[in-house]
Amino acid sequence: MAAGNGIVVVFDFDKTIIDVDSDNWVVDSLGLTEEFERLLPTMPWNTLMDTMMGELHARGRTLGDFAAALLAAPIDPRVPAAIRAAAALGCDLRVLSDANAFFIETVLEHHGLRGCFTEVNTNPSRVDAGGRLRIEPYHDFLRGAPHGCGVGTCPPNMCKGQVLDRILREAAAGGRKPRVIYLGDGRGDYCPALRLAREDFVMPRRGYPVWDLICEDPARVQAEVHPWADGAEMEATLLALVRRALVEDAAAAALLPLDCKLESSIPAAAQDGGMPIMPLGVKN
Repeated sequence: MAAGNGIVVVFDFDKTIIDVDSDNWVVDSLGLTEEFERLLPTMPWNTLMDTMMGELHARGRTLGDFAAALLAAPIDPRVPAAIRAAAALGCDLRVLSDANAFFIETVLEHHGLRGCFTEVNTNPSRVDAGGRLRIEPYHDFLRGAPHGCGVGTCPPNMCKGQVLDRILREAAAGGRKPRVIYLGDGRGDYCPALRLAREDFVMPRRGYPVWDLICEDPARVQAEVHPWADGAEMEATLLALVRRALVEDAAAAALLPLDCKLESSIPAAAQDGGMPIMPLGVKN
């Protein structure tokens, strides 16, 4: 991995790195859809997933069965390519997801991506003495105080905005304020999008809940908004934004011209302006 370049790239996991919701995928793959849908109105999602893991364990399903289901989850091949390219350029990559550690780590390891990420922020998981997978909330709202976020789109077990604040405090500990590129799809990704600064970028998946929320009141988001629809568009947009941030930061530090090796390390689609770079207010 290249030396740090001052850019933090934060990825959601479900429907961002992989093309499905990992919770639904495992439940459906292992034949528990009907039970899941029956219980869904009765408890928070995070609690429900822990309950489902208990039911699957009672039916004889093992960690190996969960892993096998996860390894079959669809992932656009351009997404791993984008992750590897951003890491190679020196970006600090983080996962921020409302899935769980076992699901995410299993998928990232399988695709050879775990080493690209500095950390995975998600709901903790563990295997108990009986061999059952337990899924716990990131914010322990069942035994402690709620996270207290007032945005209204965060689930009780995780405020991604608060987690992002902690990531940025740590990244700025060396005295250099990082630039952020945030990628996500769901309602829970709206809160962190609102916490980004003008020099940051948010990449909502077009047609998904976070995109709809941003479109309802674009003025609430300070960061530039760059939507994407599939892996190819994600890759081109992400690498174009990384290149742009590097150019702007180098210019600000009076370090231009950039090493031509940087230009050659970025895919042509990102170099030649193949993806439009525009704020949300400009229609495309």
